Amino acid sequence: MNGQNRKNIKIGSEVYIVLKKDQRTGKRTKGIVKDLLTKKSFHPHGIKVRLQNGQVGRVQEVIKEVP
Repeated sequence: MNGQNRKNIKIGSEVYIVLKKDQRTGKRTKGIVKDLLTKKSFHPHGIKVRLQNGQVGRVQEVIKEVP
């Protein structure tokens, strides 16, 4: 599932994000969502989140949803 729609991402979901420093290369980082930072329901580059380890980036793919 892609990370452009806020409704697809919940706190505790396992996701792949792209960090700001990795936007040019597209390198993805795996983690678990701690906070949703984008307020709008849709963002073309992905919803911005903070992972449990403190890293911030835009969601590229939702790996595992929280029920």
